[in-house]
This record gives sequence, structure tokens and C-alpha cells, in this order.
Amino acid sequence: MAEKRKIKGFSSFLNNPVDFTLVITVLLLLSIGLVMVLSASSPTSLQKYGNSYHFFLRQLVFAVLGLFGMYIVSKIDYRIYQKFYKHAWWISVLLLVAVLIVGTESKGAKRWIYITSTLSFQPSEIVKFLMIVFYAGILVKNRNELGSFIKGLVKHAICLVPIIALLILEPHLSTSIVIIITCCVMMIVAGCKFWQFLLSGIVAAGGIGSIATILFFVNEKFQEKFQYIVTRITTFMDPWKNATGDGWQVIQSLYAIGSGGLFGTGLGDSRQKYLYLPEPHNDFIFSVLAEELGFAGCLLVFVLFAIFIWRGILIAMKAPDMFGSLVAIGITTLVGIQAIINVAVVTSSVPATGMQLPFFSYGGTALFILLCEVGVLLSISRASSKQ
Repeated sequence: MAEKRKIKGFSSFLNNPVDFTLVITVLLLLSIGLVMVLSASSPTSLQKYGNSYHFFLRQLVFAVLGLFGMYIVSKIDYRIYQKFYKHAWWISVLLLVAVLIVGTESKGAKRWIYITSTLSFQPSEIVKFLMIVFYAGILVKNRNELGSFIKGLVKHAICLVPIIALLILEPHLSTSIVIIITCCVMMIVAGCKFWQFLLSGIVAAGGIGSIATILFFVNEKFQEKFQYIVTRITTFMDPWKNATGDGWQVIQSLYAIGSGGLFGTGLGDSRQKYLYLPEPHNDFIFSVLAEELGFAGCLLVFVLFAIFIWRGILIAMKAPDMFGSLVAIGITTLVGIQAIINVAVVTSSVPATGMQLPFFSYGGTALFILLCEVGVLLSISRASSKQ
């Protein structure tokens, strides 16, 4: 009898409707993203591989696989992840240790693990979701302690230290920032005091900044490893000081955005993508979009991301339990923060961080994982409609 009820409950979960507004929004973002990858990558792709469609076809394959993964994940009851929240932390540590040991170094950083000569993945993309699952689980377990400074803020913040330390060793500062912000938002939503975060953040930033400054000037190895941070800050302050060097990418990005005007130069008619803007299909793909589609195209993308965040927050509010609510907030924050930072970087509003634009920037495994995360959001909305 109990088995029949269980089967019936699972079947009814599968038949529950999903958030179609979110689905349509994701499909629109993905479609525009694929078109922009095709447009932005064609000159670079032709130069490197003799084929204008090389990057686009790879992105298209992972987009199709990601949509299939999104559908499958949306059919899985998200509550199963709560049972393995502790495992999520340990898997994160193992993945980040593995990339330091067997990862391939590129441009002074170890961030990728190559499975074959053409297939690789970035463990930090998986770690982002695993940390959301971990913090959702542990915050639910310790919900009665979250108002306390030591048992609430400090105890749960310490869990993040090894993860961030391993990311900095790669180094991968942008992912560290995103994970810290996402987990902090989850902790505040769960019940930790905002003023405690504010005060602790100021003290921690001052302390870490002072220690890092001292180490930078007295330790040559430390200086060599983290010189890129100082370079990015000085470049941000005055990119024209070294216009043909470190400031080149930012300047070309601003030229692209400024050339777009109100309605753009036309789809496919970007000039900066012709080997002026380095790898325009990655971190600076928004610059090409702004040049070709203008302010109108940028506004459309902003609206779509705003709708995504709106639906994510609604799903979190309507979630049947605290775990689902925190996971939904985590995924929504993750996508929103990445989009905000990427746009801020390409417009030279903040120093360059190497942040990708969700649904747009080239990267097969990152896109696949992102779409699976959307599947988790849809699973939560499916459970909500059952109530």
C-alpha cells in the first residue's frame, strides 16, 4: 500500500506543470546567445581552424545536450539532493584539488581538466552548484542557530574557507567572488543577520587586504602569482596608459559598445570582432552584441535576465520547503551576479575578472551545467505547483 502511494506521488510530481515563463525566457536567452556566438566567433574560428562555424557548432551541440539535461533534471524531485549535501562539500574539495594536480595550465592558471585532447571541463563550474546544495542543506539543518554570530555566521562561513583557498591557488578570483556572494545571500535569506555580514565583511576585507599587501611586497613568489590582480586594477583606472598592452581589450570593448549606438551596426556587421577584440566569443561577447544590436539589443537582454531573476525569486518564495527555497535563491543569485559582473567588466565599470555571461559566452561544459541548474529550478517550480 505504501509502495502504491509512493509510485502515485512520484507520478503526480512528473505530471505537475513547470514554470513556462522561465522556460521561454531561458530559450530566448539561449537562442540569442547562440546567434551571438556564431557572429562573434566567426573571424577567430576561421583564423584558427579554417572554419567559421567551429566554435558555434560545438556550442550548439552542448546547448542541445544541455536542454536535454534540463528536461531530465526537471523531472527529478529536487529534495533528493538534500540527502547528499555533505557529500557536495567533499566532492567540491576533491574536484578543486584534482585540478591543481592534474589540471592543464593556461596563461598562468590551472582551471581545466582535459578528458581528451578536444574535451575538457572546468571543475569550478560544478563546484558553484555543489556549494549551493551544501549551503542549502546545512542552513536547513542549523536553522535555529542562524541568529547567533558564532553558531550562525562564523560557523557557516568557515565551511567556505577551504573552497575559496583552493580556488585562489588556481588562481580563479572571479569564481571565488561569485561563490562568496551567492553563499552570503543564501545565509542572509536563511536567517543570518545582515549587520553581522556587513561588519564582518569590512573587518575581513581590511585584514585580508593588509596581509595580501604585505605579502605582495615581501614575497617574490606571491608577487609573481598575483601580479595580474594589480595589473587589472591599474588597467581599470587608466586603460589608455598601456593602450596596446593590458588596456587593449577594455579599450576595444568600449569602442565596440560606443559604435553600436541605438540600434547597432547590424547583426554580423561588428568591426571589433575582426581580431581587434581578443576572443570576442568569450568574456567580451556582450561588447559584440552591443555593437551589432545597439542599445535596443542590450535592453532586450537586460529585460530577459530581469525576468529570469524575477521568476527565480517567485519560485523560491513558493517553494514547498526551506531547502528548495534556498536552492532556488542560490541558482538565481548565481546567474544574476555573473551577468551583472560581466556587463560591468565590458563597460569598464569594474576591473576585468574573466567572468562569463550566462547563456552567451562560449563554453560547452559551463553551458551544459547552467542548463541543468535551470532544470533544478524547474523541478522546484514543479513541486510548488503540487501544493
